[in-house]
Amino acid sequence: MSEHETVSEHVAAFRRFNRYFTRRIGALDDHYLGQNRPLGEARLLFEIGDGASLRELRARLGLDAGYLSRMAKALEAQGMVRLSVHPDDNRLRRIELTPAGRVEVKEQNRRADALVASLLDGLTPAQRARLTEAMSTTERLLRLAAITVEHVDGASPDARATLAAYAAELDERFPEGFDAADLVRPEEVSGDSGAFFVAYEAERPVGCGGLRRLGPGVGEIKHVWVDPDARRLGLARRILTALEREAIERGFDVVRLDTHAVLTEAQTMYRAAGYTEIPAYAEHVYAGHWFEKRLRGAR
Repeated sequence: MSEHETVSEHVAAFRRFNRYFTRRIGALDDHYLGQNRPLGEARLLFEIGDGASLRELRARLGLDAGYLSRMAKALEAQGMVRLSVHPDDNRLRRIELTPAGRVEVKEQNRRADALVASLLDGLTPAQRARLTEAMSTTERLLRLAAITVEHVDGASPDARATLAAYAAELDERFPEGFDAADLVRPEEVSGDSGAFFVAYEAERPVGCGGLRRLGPGVGEIKHVWVDPDARRLGLARRILTALEREAIERGFDVVRLDTHAVLTEAQTMYRAAGYTEIPAYAEHVYAGHWFEKRLRGAR
């Protein structure tokens, strides 16, 4: 079977499951969960929680700004939500549930729990456990699929913000602390000198990694980091792959990196990705292990 045929088979299976699931939970019904409300409005009420900005909801739900605004105004007219200027930024609009909105969301949750319970009732305990595990895997893989890894300028706000978060975490984890002055400078991971990548989930930066030139044909990977909320998805490996592809594009034959002794999870990932431990190639106060990987397809 060709790769194209395999992909087509996966697409068909995905769509088949999606059709079954949306029909089974009533997602296509104008009266979702038996309430007098379509799924879009019901989902918006649920996601508002304790209050949020419309910008945040737009990113979280992947909605067009105009469509979200129309739904918010319709719910406001029904007395379900309250719209106001955001207290921290007068350029943003904040939306929050009214008492009537909170009552409806509570009832929505009760009906959703009852629906799920009825679905699970026909399964044995072992089958429920298998289903729960399968759904957890599905959620993890779908989150990973939706995350993008983008090449950005090393001096961009998102690049510096992710590096700042990386430095703060290392400062807590390293017994000796971490000095942010050790971070790569923007010019080291920009232009001809290198590259920097940021991972985005719903427009929010959730990971990063840098590549800089060490010498002829040799690149160095720096600061591969993933936000704690986006870990265990396989995102660090994806960022690493993006850095390796960039190294190949730049004509590097080999990439090197170092890591601290306490970062055992990083060492495990690098070994699994084909990196071999080597003697120290440079003096670095935070390095306890040094790795190298020969790149296939390097020009």
